[in-house]
Amino acid sequence: MNSFEDLEVWKHCRLYRIAIRETLKTFPREEKYLLIDQLARCSRSVTANIAEGHGRFHYADNLKFCRNARGSLNETLDHLICANDENIITTEKLNELRTSYENCFRLLNGYIAYLKTRLDQSKG
Repeated sequence: MNSFEDLEVWKHCRLYRIAIRETLKTFPREEKYLLIDQLARCSRSVTANIAEGHGRFHYADNLKFCRNARGSLNETLDHLICANDENIITTEKLNELRTSYENCFRLLNGYIAYLKTRLDQSKG
C-alpha cells in the first residue's frame, strides 16, 4: 500500500463526506455559518486525519490521527442528529447517513486495531 487513497477506510469515509456535502445543499441559507460550516469541516477532518496519519509512517502517530478521525466522525453524526432535531433533514435522511457513518466507524475501528497490533509487534 503506497497511498492513503488505497485504504478502504479512507475510500468509505470519502464517500460519506461527499454524501454529506450533497445533503448540505438542501440546508436553509441561515445555516451557512452554523451547521453547514460545522458539518463541512468535521466531515472533511475525517479523511484529512486518515491521510495525515498515513503520511507519518509511524504506527503511534498514525494511531493518534486515526483516533482524531474517529472523533470527527462522531462529531459529524452529532451535527446530523442536531439537523434532524431542528427539522432540517428528515429522519429517513439521518438514518441513511447513519448507516454510512456506522460502516465508516466499523472500518476505522478495524484500522485502529490493526495499527495497534502492528505497533505492539514493532515493540516486540
